Amino acid sequence: MTALDAIATYLPGQRVSVDELAGPLGLEPMELKMFKRFQGFAEIRLDPGGTLLDLLLGAAAALEPLRGREHQVKYVLHARSMPAAVPYPLSPVHDLCRLLRLDNAIAFTVTHQACATGLLAVDAAGRLLAADPDPGALALVLAGEKAFTRDAQLVPETSVFGEAAAACLVSADGPRDRLLSYATSTRGEFSGRLTDQPDLAQRYEQEYPLSLAATIRAAVDRAGLSLDDISVILPHNVNDVSWRRLARRLGFPIDAVVLDNVPVTGHAFCADLFINYATAARRGLLRAGDRYLIAAAGLGATFSAMVLQH
Repeated sequence: MTALDAIATYLPGQRVSVDELAGPLGLEPMELKMFKRFQGFAEIRLDPGGTLLDLLLGAAAALEPLRGREHQVKYVLHARSMPAAVPYPLSPVHDLCRLLRLDNAIAFTVTHQACATGLLAVDAAGRLLAADPDPGALALVLAGEKAFTRDAQLVPETSVFGEAAAACLVSADGPRDRLLSYATSTRGEFSGRLTDQPDLAQRYEQEYPLSLAATIRAAVDRAGLSLDDISVILPHNVNDVSWRRLARRLGFPIDAVVLDNVPVTGHAFCADLFINYATAARRGLLRAGDRYLIAAAGLGATFSAMVLQH
């Protein structure tokens, strides 16, 4: 059974307030007020002088259980929201493997599910390990991206993106954070550019909570559980208000949805789920045996949820 052996995160030191972003992003005063007061954003993290490799190395360097086990890592997966991140022929993931001496690893990028790709990468890592003849084989899942364009830093009226990274060591079997179920649904009818198609954007706004709620329920059902059995939800940080509405729709207590990082990191692409895991662990929200759920939606549109046991 796929297990998360260890998780580490990295947040750049520079904090940038949403007010400071208003000019560069072209936010109108009303839109700025909505982001701050309604959707819960206050600041994001940025590393203007750093590269994507710097971000990923920051997280991998903090993953202490990787030390001395580099030879066991057979797969390195970079979960990425954006289809393109660096110009050809640069390859931060392969550079990371060389620097960390992951000589036995096959390295590649997982994408095309936008901000839900982090869950896809964990599932893919588990499948690869289950088929690997080496029982001690490990996979390293990386998440983190540069907010390098306006499109990469803003979904109008919805979310503000920041820079952060996470590294997750995955095994085919382990005693904690074991994957109980995975549910995902892609709604291809919403694959257009929403900012250029108001009608499509309106329909997506209506369908978003219905589809994400249905996917969450599907993951819980596949785990043989009910929502009452879930101790905490680790969300993607799309914004505060959408999760409050979704929690009401699900009948799930909002206090058990980890929204601590929305105001201080913004939406950190696929790294949100792992960053929120670290926050939940630090706050003592995850006890041995607890079943918890991670969930994300990606523009395009993909809705995904996983149930794990701590």
